[in-house]
Amino acid sequence: METFKHLVNILAHPTIMLTVGMLVFLFFFPPNDWFEKWNRRLRLNFLWTKKGFYFVMFLMVVFFLFGLTDPNFSLIIKKPDNVPIIGLIFFVFIFLWISMNQALKNDNLIEAGEKPEEYNDPEDKVLVWPDLVYIEFIALILCMSLLLIWSIGLEAPLEGPANPAESPNPSKAPWYFLGLQEMLVYFDPWLAGVVFPSLIILGLMAIPYLDTNPEGAGYYSYKQRRLAIPIYLFGWMILWVALIVIGTFLRGPNWNFFGPFEFWDLHKLVPLTNINLSEIIYIKWFNRGLPENILVREIFGFLIVFGYFLLLPPLLAKTAFKKLHQNLGNFKFGFFIFLLLCMLSLPIKMYLRWLFNLKYLIAIPEFFFNI
Repeated sequence: METFKHLVNILAHPTIMLTVGMLVFLFFFPPNDWFEKWNRRLRLNFLWTKKGFYFVMFLMVVFFLFGLTDPNFSLIIKKPDNVPIIGLIFFVFIFLWISMNQALKNDNLIEAGEKPEEYNDPEDKVLVWPDLVYIEFIALILCMSLLLIWSIGLEAPLEGPANPAESPNPSKAPWYFLGLQEMLVYFDPWLAGVVFPSLIILGLMAIPYLDTNPEGAGYYSYKQRRLAIPIYLFGWMILWVALIVIGTFLRGPNWNFFGPFEFWDLHKLVPLTNINLSEIIYIKWFNRGLPENILVREIFGFLIVFGYFLLLPPLLAKTAFKKLHQNLGNFKFGFFIFLLLCMLSLPIKMYLRWLFNLKYLIAIPEFFFNI
C-alpha cells in the first residue's frame, strides 16, 4: 500500500497529471478522425455504457474510502470546505456520462437512418402544471433535506476573528474561486482576474454566432458536434475543474505542491527560482546585463506573443482548421481562433513555469505590465 501511495503522489504532480489528463481527454473526446480511430481500436466507448459507469463509480468510491485510511489524505477530504469538491468530482462524471451516453445512442440511430430518441414521439409533451412544478417541488424538498443533514453532520468551517498579523497557511479562496486563484500563479492579476474572466463571458456570448451549425439542435449528439464539444469540455474540465481539484487537494503550505498521501510539511522548501524570458536570454545566454531600454529588453517576448496571436491564425486557417475557416469566414474565424489561443495560453504558461521556471514572457514592472 505504501508503494501505491507513493505512485499516486508521483502521478499527482501537476506536470504529469495534466499531461496524462489531456491525452486521456483527447482519446475519450476525439476531435478528429485520428483520435476517433484509436478510440474505437481501444474500445474506449465502453466508458459511456452502464457497465463503464458502474466500473468508474466503483473505482472512485474505493479510492476515496481507501483515502480515509491514510491520515494525511483523510485530513484533507474531511475538511468541511473540501466536501463539496468531492461531490463535484462525482457529479461531473455522472452528468457527463448521462449526456455522452445519450449522444452515442443518437449517433447510432442517425447512422442507421433513424431519428434521435428526442424526436421519436413528437406528441410526447410535459406540461408545466402539474408535471414540471411537481418534479421541481420534490427536488426542492430533497435539496432542503440534504442541506439540513449536511449542516447537522458537518461543522461550519468558521475560524476566529481576522488577524492581520496571522495569515492562514495556505491561504485559499472559496472552492469556486480556486481555479481563478491557481491562474494567478501563472499570470498577473490584470490578466487572470480581469481579462481572462471577461474573455470567458465574451466567448460564451459569442457561441450562438460562431456555431451556426443546425445539426445537433434539440437533441444530444457527439459526431455532429465533434469540434464544439471537445473545445468546450477542455475549457471546462481541464482548465477549470482540474484547477479546482489541484488547488483543493494538491496545494499545501507556502503554496507548494503535495501529493494526496503526502504530509503537509510547513518547512518544505522547494529550490525554485522563477526568472523572466529576458533574463534567460540576456543574462544566461548572452552573458551580459539587461538593456536599459524596455523595448530592447523585452523584444523577444513581444516577438513570441505577437507571433503566437498573429502568425498562428493564418497558419491554422490553411492547415488544421481549413474547413472551419471556409465555413466561418475571415472575421468569425479570427475571433474564434483568438479565443481558442487565449484558452490554450493557460496550459502553455503552466508548462513553461513547471518545466523551465519561466515567470513572464514580457516583464515590464515599470508599468505593471507582465505577460
